[in-house]
Amino acid sequence: MSATPQKNRASRRVLAAAAGLATVGALVAAMPAGAQERGHGDGKGHGHHAPDRTVDVQLLSFNDLHGNLEPPAGSAGTVNETQADGTVKAVPAGGVEYLASSLRTARKGHPYSITAAGGDMVGASPLLSGLFHDEPTIEALNKIDLDVTSVGNHEFDEGATELARLQNGGCHPVEGCYEKGKEFKGADFPYLAANVTSEKTGKPILKPYTVWKKNGVKIGFIGVTLEGTPNIVTANGVKGLKFHDEIETVNKYAKELDRQGVKSIVALIHEGGAPASSSYNYDCDSPGAGDGISGPITDIAKGISPKVDALVTGHTHQAYVCTIPDPAGNPRLVTSASSFGKLYTDTTLTYDRRTKDIVRTAVKTSKARKGSKHHPHPKPANPVSANHIVDRDQTPANDMTALIARWNTLAAPIANRPQGYISADVNGRGSTDPEKPLGNLIADAQLEGLAPADKGGAVVAFMNPGGIRADLVYKASGSEGDGVVTYGESFTVQPFTNMMNVLDLTGAQLVSALQQQVSGANEASPKILQVSKGLTYTLDMTKSGADRVVTGTILLNGEAIDPAKTYRVAMNEFLAGGGDGFAALGEGTNKLVGASDLDLFNDYLAAHSTAAAPLAPPATDRITVVQ
Repeated sequence: MSATPQKNRASRRVLAAAAGLATVGALVAAMPAGAQERGHGDGKGHGHHAPDRTVDVQLLSFNDLHGNLEPPAGSAGTVNETQADGTVKAVPAGGVEYLASSLRTARKGHPYSITAAGGDMVGASPLLSGLFHDEPTIEALNKIDLDVTSVGNHEFDEGATELARLQNGGCHPVEGCYEKGKEFKGADFPYLAANVTSEKTGKPILKPYTVWKKNGVKIGFIGVTLEGTPNIVTANGVKGLKFHDEIETVNKYAKELDRQGVKSIVALIHEGGAPASSSYNYDCDSPGAGDGISGPITDIAKGISPKVDALVTGHTHQAYVCTIPDPAGNPRLVTSASSFGKLYTDTTLTYDRRTKDIVRTAVKTSKARKGSKHHPHPKPANPVSANHIVDRDQTPANDMTALIARWNTLAAPIANRPQGYISADVNGRGSTDPEKPLGNLIADAQLEGLAPADKGGAVVAFMNPGGIRADLVYKASGSEGDGVVTYGESFTVQPFTNMMNVLDLTGAQLVSALQQQVSGANEASPKILQVSKGLTYTLDMTKSGADRVVTGTILLNGEAIDPAKTYRVAMNEFLAGGGDGFAALGEGTNKLVGASDLDLFNDYLAAHSTAAAPLAPPATDRITVVQ
């Protein structure tokens, strides 16, 4: 099966001021001086001179945008930057107006430039995009001139049929067209889903790969999402689909591309790792750093064929530019650009016209700070690969400003409606603690809404931490006053509109669910459930596996959990399906479906806060953590 790009925009891009270069390789040592093309000329040669043997192809990449068209609020809208004195500074970043400016600036002077993404462009999006089923984000990515992206797990939040609509266009089957006389055109770029097949046909539901071409230069892109997508997406979202091993899939299509004569290949993989530092400018290849990165992507990278020259990754929302040896022992670049459009990665692929392959002998990384006209990178003596901040002190892109204003006008009647009031920031996504103030607030809202006998009779509620998508920020945004929580803000916190379930669980199953937070699939990367008031226990992280949950400390309203007793437990439909590795929660019986999580959250805010008496952030005293 072959695939070609839907369009080649590189020749007509508007190129603005230079940002930093990046590379996956130095040139072959024996190559004569001046034999490479460093982003100058058209690659065709001039006069009687033959084309240069090598040409530098710029690869700009980002991941996990999640429909964040406007700058993310609170701590979700900053990146950590290590200063010269070793201190760490939080730098405001992100917003599609600035992402567009950064990318257009970076393309300046690079006639061979490709922009690629590592999945989760949409899904779990703020209201500005989510209210319109992410059509605004696809429109923005078209304007940014995205060339290709892999699918991520969140591309399946609304199922394969809706994903196909985002690719191919057409108005929403239920809500129709959002603007009179305008039909949604779909993505100008291909979504790649090499390891996602239809159960009926056995074939990929979208293109498995695409080939970018210009003036004889050909670079193939293979796109995959994590094999474990069904464990982190609602059952309806992945119905009728199979998700296959990332390594086997990439290697399969790398061979196919190689047979077609495409020797230069980049894998877009929606799976990632955790760098040893949270700072975006951490050098994970520096002496003494060890591997510099851990997590699933390390084993994936070590198993992917040497035919693949670079890996653009995502999913973990981390920032890194690292090298991990391929199976042949050669260094290979693995990158991730945080999330929400706060960073982009600039990489130079040195393409050898004779071998049609990427020259890959060494990788160097840059600690340069910012890539805007206010903070230009000096041109390095050797190409480098680096993440760059999408800083907000550069000039925003006018077309993106207009796009945001247009969709905000459509969303305003709903988005600006006050839901409640807070006295200070209530941190959720931005909190690094196992127990999060916003997690407690959400769980309390779910318990209160579903405790009445006719609503389910819940005695405790669980909230998955990954479902908390933002912080509630006190500082005013737009025309609202300080402390006002609008519908747009509450939607951004809980954008999935999951229906709530109340189920019967035995005390033994309840304890098992708590143990599954830190054991089995979640042992390496714990997923700590946010619990409603009344439930308390101790988490001893000095131990391993299920033993981390000290069972003798688990109390509900001051009483020990009875293994044989039946408890009514509230949770969203994702957890009720056993999502995030909580198999015990999937064993619940006597299910009652209640209101949506968002409705319960907004009802709670309205019932417990006024402008004169705003809601204070809940205390985090339910889980005692021993480190």
